[in-house]
Amino acid sequence: MSRFNICLVLVSFVLIFFNCKKNENTVSNDETVLKGKATIFVDETITPIVEDEVMVFESNYDAKFTLISKSESEVLNSLFNKKVGIVVIARNLTKKELNIFEQRKIVPKITKFAIDGIAFVSNKSSNDTLIALKDVIGFMKGDRNSKIKGLVFDNPNSSTVNYMNNLAGLSSLPDKDVYTFKTNNEVLKFVSENNGMVGVVGVNWLSQPNASMEVIIKNINVLSVKGLKKEGFYAPSQSNFAEGTYPLLRDLYIVNCQGYSGLGMGIASFAAGDIGQRIVLKSGLLPHQMPTRKLNIVRGTSNNEKEIK
Repeated sequence: MSRFNICLVLVSFVLIFFNCKKNENTVSNDETVLKGKATIFVDETITPIVEDEVMVFESNYDAKFTLISKSESEVLNSLFNKKVGIVVIARNLTKKELNIFEQRKIVPKITKFAIDGIAFVSNKSSNDTLIALKDVIGFMKGDRNSKIKGLVFDNPNSSTVNYMNNLAGLSSLPDKDVYTFKTNNEVLKFVSENNGMVGVVGVNWLSQPNASMEVIIKNINVLSVKGLKKEGFYAPSQSNFAEGTYPLLRDLYIVNCQGYSGLGMGIASFAAGDIGQRIVLKSGLLPHQMPTRKLNIVRGTSNNEKEIK
């Protein structure tokens, strides 16, 4: 091959390389904090509130999210393995997990936007709507003296399982009389059909059931819980969340590891902002920051009475 042909081939390779890099930059530049496309992996136990936040965000901006619901372990593994840059989880990252990103010279942007809880549910035919947390933990450790016939979880790798295992000091769920499915909806359906079973689900699925689950929700009791250190039984209600009396609370976080000013930053700012916090309030969960309310005082025309709107 002549020297001219060799030079021609080299120039062609250089042009192809820079053209590819230009196309890559064009794709990345199409995404900003308010427009473009992005994928979010979300903890399945809190999917409804994330769907609401995303729906309103998309209706206001030229953005499109793809939501993928997985167990907590699957969501975090996808984040660590660089399969996704934005996740929503029901706890903060641990020091060990943060070290993974520190070694990669990445500083995750972590935004708290809501307070959720773990709920215990039972069959509607049961007259008992109260449960002590110590009895649930005792059952997980092998004590069968309580009225509980079985515990039902959504997924062996879920955030609810990890939460309860941490409380009980266990590394994994026991094999006897403990059942796992794949989703919170499957847990609710099973409990509605089996007396004596206690389901463990995210409160978000009770406060925002989809249309297909409304009939099933009517056939279950949401139990009031007595904590390990507090007297009294408390329902997983918004007011008890605010007062901190419900014993099974957890914080919700958006973790953004995109590394640039993209939709991860946009959805996090939106969820933590005034509109996003109102969405949380309407969902039945507790906003991280209570949205402000403006009072308009209107003076009456006839008797000078004032009306607050």
